[in-house]
Amino acid sequence: MRSELFFPFPSTSNPLPPMLPKEIKKPLRVIVSGGGTGGHIFPAIAIADELKRLVPRAEFLFVGAEGKMEMEKVPKAGYKIVGLPIRGLQRHNKLANLSFPFRLISSLIKSRSTIKNFKPDIVIGTGGYAGGPVLYAAAKMGVPTLIQEPNAFAGLANKWLGKHVDKICVAFPKMEKYFPKEKLVETGNPVRESMLEKAADLAAKKPAATSQFSVLLMGGSGGAKSMNEALRDNTEAIRARPQVQWKWQCGKHYYEDFSSCETARLDNVSISAFIDKMDDAYATADLVIGRAGSTTIAEIQYLGKPTILVPSPWVAEDHQTMNAKALTENDAAVLVADKDLQLDLIPTVFELADNPARREQLSSKAREMAQLGAVTRIAEEALALINLKTAES
Repeated sequence: MRSELFFPFPSTSNPLPPMLPKEIKKPLRVIVSGGGTGGHIFPAIAIADELKRLVPRAEFLFVGAEGKMEMEKVPKAGYKIVGLPIRGLQRHNKLANLSFPFRLISSLIKSRSTIKNFKPDIVIGTGGYAGGPVLYAAAKMGVPTLIQEPNAFAGLANKWLGKHVDKICVAFPKMEKYFPKEKLVETGNPVRESMLEKAADLAAKKPAATSQFSVLLMGGSGGAKSMNEALRDNTEAIRARPQVQWKWQCGKHYYEDFSSCETARLDNVSISAFIDKMDDAYATADLVIGRAGSTTIAEIQYLGKPTILVPSPWVAEDHQTMNAKALTENDAAVLVADKDLQLDLIPTVFELADNPARREQLSSKAREMAQLGAVTRIAEEALALINLKTAES
């Protein structure tokens, strides 16, 4: 690595290695990769935002998968992105996997070219298959590499990358069963703290007492069919409680199917494909319903939101159930299984709406579990890794 680099910043936790170059000659250059779902994209953006706050002269390039949502969300956040032709392995369409080796080779070639042209000082990954080629290429080219694993059960791409990268930031203990122990740092999960702080400020300005009760239902960045069906098929129960207001994020793939259903036309229901202003959505929500992805969990812990978690049964190794149990075993959230949504979701919502003491208990326990400052700790680990590698070179 280039020995002239030095990045001063205010440390909040981990001290940097003492051997540091003395002057700045070039700005910090960072490649960030995380995609496929919001659970990978938004933590990647949060880490980039924090690095930019700590090192204002930093330059960033994101790497994602062609045609995936990061190609839209990352530019909206103000960052440049290049796409790789990589695709994930298909469990239900084996024929589609025939092109995987060719896409992988092409993605590795493009990753090497991107790294040579951009000349990053570090490459950071937050999960998703787009990160595999660029993190692997960077590690083989001698560029410092760091990955962030958000879940209690490590993803396939990150497990494979763990053998090659320099540092692994995790949110849960006992992750040495998936990764080399000497590379692990328990940091917590990064969240969009500026957005969440704005949400908290907006919530504090809400009227203290109101007859309305606001529910935010979000099925992840892509939407959740089973959660959408639970609302669609319980129209009369939702109509019967007009004081319970529903903000329903159904996902862009499901919007056409569900936006015209009878539930969506109720006066106390507002449906949208995707929520861009999550600060407003969180601020007005008295109760959140969501999948048990790591980002959702970290955000509701940060805000202390009473939450019903519905783990997705379709994710690898049922890791969302493991995520959810970390909260439910501490009485910090309520779990409704995906298979029980039709019968149990709406009654559970109404029970919580009628029990403010229970909501306050969930809120308090969730807030106690929050790992505040995680994004800063990850950014500091990245900067420490750059300086350590520089000192060694």
